Amino acid sequence: MSCCAATVLNSPIFSPRVSSILCKSSASCSSPRVLHGLPPTPSRSSSSSAPPPPSPSPSSPFSFRFDKQINGTSSSKKESLGSIGGAVSKRKRPAMLDIPLVPLGFGVDTPRGAERVVDVVDVEDDGYALYCKRGRRRLMEDRYSAVVDLHGDSTQAFFGVFDGHGGANAAEFAAKNMGRYIMNQSKKISQEEIVEAVRDGYLTTDAEFLEKHSGGGTCCVTALIQEGNLVVSNAGDCRAVMSRGGVAEDLTSDHRPSREDEKERIETLGGYVDCYQGVWRVQGSLAVSRGIGDRHLKQWITPEPETRVLRIEPDCEFLILASDGLWDKVNNQEAVDAVRPLCMGVEKPMLAFACKRLAELAATRGSTDDISVMIIQLGLF
Repeated sequence: MSCCAATVLNSPIFSPRVSSILCKSSASCSSPRVLHGLPPTPSRSSSSSAPPPPSPSPSSPFSFRFDKQINGTSSSKKESLGSIGGAVSKRKRPAMLDIPLVPLGFGVDTPRGAERVVDVVDVEDDGYALYCKRGRRRLMEDRYSAVVDLHGDSTQAFFGVFDGHGGANAAEFAAKNMGRYIMNQSKKISQEEIVEAVRDGYLTTDAEFLEKHSGGGTCCVTALIQEGNLVVSNAGDCRAVMSRGGVAEDLTSDHRPSREDEKERIETLGGYVDCYQGVWRVQGSLAVSRGIGDRHLKQWITPEPETRVLRIEPDCEFLILASDGLWDKVNNQEAVDAVRPLCMGVEKPMLAFACKRLAELAATRGSTDDISVMIIQLGLF
C-alpha cells in the first residue's frame, strides 16, 4: 500500500490550514490493503523535516520569559582554542547557563507542540470513498478505517467511521485496532457466530484503550463484508444507511440518552439522564450513551454494540457510514437521494464527489461538527 499525504506541523500561534489531503491506495499493493487515520501520524509524514515552532509569546501583561543567551563564539573558534598546545594551561570557562522559558504570574499557555490542523481529507479506492470535513473545533477528532482484500479475498472488507469526543485519542486508537480485533475473532468462529466476534472486537478495543489512555471517547459505526453478508454495528450516534433500490434503509439505531431503553439502562445502574438546552446527556455531561473510552463515565457508557447481519442482495446498492455531523442535518432518504444519481446507472461512479456533496450539504445547513462520510459500493463485494 502506498499513501500520499501532506502533513503540516504548526505552532500554537501560527496554524496554516491544509485545504485537502488526498490518499489513494495503489492497485498493485499487497493484500490486505489497509487505510486508517486522519491525519497521518508524524512517523508517516511525507515531509522529511519541518521548521521548528516559533517560541510562544506572553499572553498577558503578567507574563515574562527569559530568552536563552546566544554564545557568540563559533564552534570552529572553540575547537581551535582547545587545540593549542604548550605548557601554559588556560583556565576553562564555566558552561553557559541554559535558562528555559519560565512563566512568572498568569496567562502563559503550555506549549502543545507541533500539531497538524487538517481541514479536509479525501480518500478513494476501488469500491469506496471517504470525505472528512473539520468543524469548528481547532483539530479534527474524526477518524476512519478501511481494510479491503480481507484474507486475500477481494469480496471481503472492513470499514469504519469513528467520531471522537474529548480529543482524538480514542477515535484514532479504534481506527487502528478495532478492525484487527474483529477480524482475529472472526477467523476463530463460524459465520453464525459473527455477531459475537464483532461484540468481542468492540469490547477488546474499549478495554485496551482504557488500559493505555486516560481521557476521551469515540462513537463508532463499522461494516464487515464477509462471505456475501453485510455485518453492520454501532456504538453511539454514528449511523449506517443503505440504499435498497433507491429507498433508504436505516441499519443502525443511534445510542442517545433520550432513547427510553438507554435511559432505563443508565438509571438502573445508578446514573441519571437530564436535558439541558434541548440536549439529553448522561450525568449532565455526555450526549451519547454508548461508545469506546469515556473512563469517567464508564459505569454507564457501555462499548457493547448493536449489530445487524443481512445478505447482500442485487438491490443492495450502496452503504453510507457517517458521523452525526451529517445525520444531524441530513435525513436518511435525503442522503440516499443525493448520492444515488452519482453512483448508480452511470459508467463511472463518482463516490468521492458524492461524499463531498453530502458533507457540504450538512455544512450549508449549519452543521458545525466534524463531518465524516464514507460510501461503499456493495455490488463490488
